[in-house]
Amino acid sequence: MIGERVKKYRLEKGLSLTELAERAGVAKSYLSALERNIQQNPSVQFLEKVASELGITIDHLIKDTVKEGQSGLDTEWEKLVKEAMNSGVSKEEFKNFLEFNKWKLKNEDE
Repeated sequence: MIGERVKKYRLEKGLSLTELAERAGVAKSYLSALERNIQQNPSVQFLEKVASELGITIDHLIKDTVKEGQSGLDTEWEKLVKEAMNSGVSKEEFKNFLEFNKWKLKNEDE
């Protein structure tokens, strides 16, 4: 079940239910219901937010097992990530870049 996997990864990260909900920008009550298998069909957007905060791919939440070394990214994304890593871009710089682009897209819509 997806909820059981969310809880497993959340606990591995040492996050409380409240912390994950706040960081991911999702309702704590919905997250709790999902972990208790009351809710069983979360949206892709919800899973993206939670997976991102847990530092995993959606595949890790959907599939029972994800083979070691299997990222869930298509070949082109893997190539881009490896290129960024090889060029010396740090995780923090990459996160900042993504946050800036999210901010930029949000402000363009307004």
